[in-house]
Amino acid sequence: MTDGSSSRKLASVLAREIEALPAGSRIATHRELVRRFGVSATTVSQALALLTQRGLITSRPGAGTYRTEARPLRRAGDTSWQEAALELTNRIGSAAGGARGFKPPALLGTLSTSGPDVVDLNGGYLHPELQPLSALGTALSRAARRSEAWDRPPVGGVPELRDWFASDIGGGLGRHDVLVCGGGQSALATALRALGQPGDPVVIESPTYPGTIAAAHAAGLRTIPVPLDGEGLRPDYLDEALARTRARVVIVQPLFQNPTGTSLPVGRQHEVRGIARGHGAFVIEDDFARHMAHADAGPVPPPMIADDPDGTVVHIRSLTKATSPNLRVAALAARGPVTARLRAAHVIDTMFVPAPLQYTALEVVTASGWKRALATLGSALEHRRRVAVDAVSATFGPHVLAVRPRGGYHLWVSLPGHLDGGQLAATAPANGVALTPGDNFYPTDSSAPHVRLSYVAAPSAADVDDAIRRLAPLLTEP
Repeated sequence: MTDGSSSRKLASVLAREIEALPAGSRIATHRELVRRFGVSATTVSQALALLTQRGLITSRPGAGTYRTEARPLRRAGDTSWQEAALELTNRIGSAAGGARGFKPPALLGTLSTSGPDVVDLNGGYLHPELQPLSALGTALSRAARRSEAWDRPPVGGVPELRDWFASDIGGGLGRHDVLVCGGGQSALATALRALGQPGDPVVIESPTYPGTIAAAHAAGLRTIPVPLDGEGLRPDYLDEALARTRARVVIVQPLFQNPTGTSLPVGRQHEVRGIARGHGAFVIEDDFARHMAHADAGPVPPPMIADDPDGTVVHIRSLTKATSPNLRVAALAARGPVTARLRAAHVIDTMFVPAPLQYTALEVVTASGWKRALATLGSALEHRRRVAVDAVSATFGPHVLAVRPRGGYHLWVSLPGHLDGGQLAATAPANGVALTPGDNFYPTDSSAPHVRLSYVAAPSAADVDDAIRRLAPLLTEP
């Protein structure tokens, strides 16, 4: 049974119960629903989202979920015909090629929200306690007062913001090498549609970010996983995969990779880029964590595009992770004729990113306090990482972390053989914890059980410590 069908069935059961309640009644907590129905936290979140869309319930931050005022709803007609109309396979007279996939449960799982009684070790966005809220508010206010913020921006992005991204990325890039996109996920999706045709192979890291897998499948591409070691993508396996499949696109996260936390040293970067260039392939460099280096990180490797005169690398640089999930502004940077292809795909996808959002981003990154805000974030992330590492070592054991990254926002925890990551993630909400099963990061089945623990979505470091230690009773052998 799929997560989607399970959530719809749960929503139907809950709807019948909730409809009988008077308006204003408090609904059972997220944890209580997980325990009562024996389903995953993701299934409960999706079911509650369906009921919210129907207007049956509403959430009050910090207070809980409540029955809304009753209102008449138009009864739905027979929509069963849509199942056939939405069938996207080659069996119904379509041209040959790869079937696009729109089933991203792993990606949706990273976006699911937890109830007020569950500590979120799943989410990848900063808790408001870590966000530069004052700077964001000031930037938004200043941007709104700009007369040009309400005019149509250039297709490629506001020139001053493109200049800033070019300087931030480095490597001698200029304004015309940069496109402003609506967040890193949007930039990745645009790049894949621009560089690949349905049915083409694309080489990805294994494990990798679920959004990478979802974007590749939505573009109709075949994912070719290549394993990692302690320094990131394995060059020998990459060379073999490109020779065998003739793939023309490789996707890497070279800095604080999600989920493993590994970083490509400069020598490995040169090797990976040289192999791709030798096979005539592009490297999409998803540099999502560049602004999330911890205070004790020391010098970090430069981006791969910084030493890439031949235009092998297509670079993605996002502001979202280090600021707010709502500041969905990122850059696509490249050299050579591929830039025109990326621009065309970008226009088709989004036309342009709204000017008020671009000018807000520009105000944030050009303010005098920007570097100070990043330094403050780096110190907070270091503290949370140390707390999380100590709690993981005490709870799971001293040897479960192959990498203790000094950047990013997560730990990749290996599990003992008797445990299953999916099972642990499904039962953890009953103990007041939401986490991510390792299987979400693989395009195929994984033999080594893991979970990913994020330490930035919880309110405080103390909450992170407490939540990890709450998992201890779930780790004992049966």
